[in-house]
Amino acid sequence: MKYMLLIYSGSAEAPDPCTFEDWVAYDKEATEAGIVVSGHSLADLTTATTVRVDATGERAVTDGPFAETREVLGGYYVIDVPNLDVALDWAARCPGSRGNGAVEVRPVAEF
Repeated sequence: MKYMLLIYSGSAEAPDPCTFEDWVAYDKEATEAGIVVSGHSLADLTTATTVRVDATGERAVTDGPFAETREVLGGYYVIDVPNLDVALDWAARCPGSRGNGAVEVRPVAEF
């Protein structure tokens, strides 16, 4: 079953407990385990553009960050594992789950 691991960084005020090497090691471990379907790190939040469409179909585009939360989506993995328990184990191993970070685990709907 496929699961998406959405990796959120915590508050910018708190130091990041993860090193680049932590991420390289996790990526290597997950890839060698054969569970990685896809994954990407996202560019800095300041490069974001937000699109909203109102009830009349009018499009509004906002440049730059538009986060009303202290957590920011920083990247994701899509993994293929037997069940939710295994997905949760991989989420707990993810460097992004440390400190003020969090990893949200969501099943991928297949139609």
